[in-house]
Amino acid sequence: MAASQKLMSVSRDWRERDVRVVLVALIIAVATVATIALFASQLQRTLVSSASSFLAADRQLEAENGRPVPAGWIEEARDRGIETGQMIEFSTMVFGESGFQLVSVKAVSDEYPLRGDIEVQSRAEGTRSIVGSGPAKGEIWINPRLLRLLELDVGDTLEVGNLKLEISNLLLREPDGGFRLSSLAPRVMMHVDDVPATGVLQEGSRVEYIYLFAGAENLLNDYYQWLEPQLEPSHEWEGVRDGETFSRSLERAERFLLLGGSLAVLLAAVAVAVASRQYALSQRDTVALLKTLGLTGKGIGRLYLRRLALWGVAGIIGGLVLALPLFWLLARMLGSVLERPVDIYLDPAALAPALLTALVSLFAFAYPPVRRLRNVPAMRVLRSQPGETGREAVPDLVIAVLAIFGLVWMYAGELALVASLLGGLVLLLAVLGLVGWLMVSVLRKVRGGGNAWRLALVGLYRHRQASMAQMAVFAMTLMLAATLVLVRSSLLDDWQAQLPDDAPNHFLINIAPDTVDEVDAYWAQQGAPLDTVYPMVRGRLTELNDQPVKEAVSKDERINALNRELNLTWMEDLPEDNRIVEGEWFAAGVTEGVSVEAELAERLGLELGDRLTFTIGSEQVTEPVVSIRTVQWDSMKPNFYIAFPPDGGLTDMPATWITSFHLGASNKVALNEFSRRFPTVSVLEIDHIIERIQDIVRQVTQAIEAILALILAAALVVMAAVVSATLRDRQREGALLRTLGGQQSLLVRSTMLEFALLGFVAGILGVLAAEAAVYALQVRMFEGSFQWHWEVMLPVPLISALLLALFGRWQLRPVLSVSPMLLLRRLE
Repeated sequence: MAASQKLMSVSRDWRERDVRVVLVALIIAVATVATIALFASQLQRTLVSSASSFLAADRQLEAENGRPVPAGWIEEARDRGIETGQMIEFSTMVFGESGFQLVSVKAVSDEYPLRGDIEVQSRAEGTRSIVGSGPAKGEIWINPRLLRLLELDVGDTLEVGNLKLEISNLLLREPDGGFRLSSLAPRVMMHVDDVPATGVLQEGSRVEYIYLFAGAENLLNDYYQWLEPQLEPSHEWEGVRDGETFSRSLERAERFLLLGGSLAVLLAAVAVAVASRQYALSQRDTVALLKTLGLTGKGIGRLYLRRLALWGVAGIIGGLVLALPLFWLLARMLGSVLERPVDIYLDPAALAPALLTALVSLFAFAYPPVRRLRNVPAMRVLRSQPGETGREAVPDLVIAVLAIFGLVWMYAGELALVASLLGGLVLLLAVLGLVGWLMVSVLRKVRGGGNAWRLALVGLYRHRQASMAQMAVFAMTLMLAATLVLVRSSLLDDWQAQLPDDAPNHFLINIAPDTVDEVDAYWAQQGAPLDTVYPMVRGRLTELNDQPVKEAVSKDERINALNRELNLTWMEDLPEDNRIVEGEWFAAGVTEGVSVEAELAERLGLELGDRLTFTIGSEQVTEPVVSIRTVQWDSMKPNFYIAFPPDGGLTDMPATWITSFHLGASNKVALNEFSRRFPTVSVLEIDHIIERIQDIVRQVTQAIEAILALILAAALVVMAAVVSATLRDRQREGALLRTLGGQQSLLVRSTMLEFALLGFVAGILGVLAAEAAVYALQVRMFEGSFQWHWEVMLPVPLISALLLALFGRWQLRPVLSVSPMLLLRRLE
């Protein structure tokens, strides 16, 4: 018993190189997954917090019926620990010393904004300042353009209805300004308590009451569950993810973080798998000795289970000790990149994937071969018996694959992601099987000699099983790393394409048909040519297949488009950022039919051929659905739910026109002259919205770079673990070659060539499998387009060959620095 305890002692384990490799792989696996999961959670909170400033809150409740909501609703939110605020938005005429002007008024409470800040100026040429609350009672903040339009200055008074207010600041930027693209006139901001004294709001006035809510996500969700049954069709509960301007970009960013974390789980599992399986195979002689000392198979199984559990605990603790400082460093770096402090939040739930990855990987890969060690005959200690056959390892492989992809599914919750990665790996393994058969067929004919190439090829054939295993792991590692690199590049390219430097940042609305050419000529003269000009008709969708639309649609669906008028248009050509998903675009000469935006069609349950009836003023227009198309809402260009063909049902309807264009900051003064010449045209400035979105994209870009660096570091660890798995055998062969007179230079060249060939073939297979996975991810998960990435496909095999050649050279260090006899004694 004393001898068996000595054989199974922890101190003896620690002296074994395979045990140290398992522990290091476990620590790195836990550290990598935990760091990425914690950082992804922190980044997600930071992104949502930044995006919430688009609403000035975490949630908004809009009442579009011209009536405030019951006071009990707000009291209930406060009782639940939720911060609240209020806004009232309406349009009215304001009067200055030299005239009057239509403005969009935002009246805010003392709490506004709950999220974000307001940027103001104390005078026209003064410095900009950031404030955390709106104007006080008796004061008004105005858009700088109003100073020139009404010939006013800070300190003057502005008359709003029956009330005169002092202009105390110039309003440059509000956190939620233009989020719904609904502010069509210059903005002024006043205190909500001053609204009754203006006398502007009367029964039937067009006014919108907006209530702000901020608090923990679970509190907001519970409050909404209480509130939802009481909401009317004119009420809308909105979060940042509901805004068409930004929600798609935020969703893509979060999906990329899921992808990065999922790849970290896969790579960590592979690293633990390679190291732990090598350890299990190295224990066959120890188990045989334990059996000769009287231990039973069940007793041996229990000993190894306790040992694996001990290593799992040690690896988890070590990984967390390494992960927490790394996470803190990344969070601080995020704050420096954003140039503002970031509240560091340690999410305990983000640690679960790291813990499960370590334990599941350890027991899924290490325990099955350890369990079979109970069947190792005691006579193995006296005989040199062969190791495991490939057939015995098949059940282990099935268990491991199911365990790993179960982990990824649990972590990501995205079936498309798991299916894409699994499909890429299946394709990779199928090709590897073909490559392995070809390699064995070709290398069987190669004979040894004093040439480095011959020795390298003979080495590949001699270690064909190990070489195929290494090639599989190398290729899978390169596939996962390349997948992340390619998706990252595609995402950033898409975002930059959506918001280029010359993206439209101003809208012109309510252009009269007879002034379209004059407006176009004015901005062409100013060096800011207009984008496409679209007609716009206001109409309400009232019937679906001759039934009232609210009866035809499921009562469970809250579709805001049914509660308000829609902007309808007609167009000859399909916009370049729209894509037909069903049906066909209007052919030349066609005057019937409508094209419907895809998300609205899905929520209404529309199919091609369904008949839609629109009420426009006192008239009705009924047309069949002839196509369904996707719309890129974040393109900063005019977009429409419903499009008619030219000379179709809208031709005889009264219409105004809308367009967008890019105007540089230095040319802003041209807006004043434009407003004087075309007073009926509304100008909507959205340059501040674009700046905010670009800021958030910059945050995501930095985060993607950090996660990519961590994933690539994990990939290098996996490759080192795989190379080291055959270290003992290759060092023994190198020592024998030196004993037989082989020169060091020949040994170095042949080994580096052998690994370079492995790396080159693995690189080719890895990037091809990565392209297959990226195709599925880009098209299905990120809703993008696919193209071949030759700039990655060509260099990756060469880089892989170089890296593995260097790893092979590293394996030879003991062979070149120690005498062959001493090395052989150490290896025995």
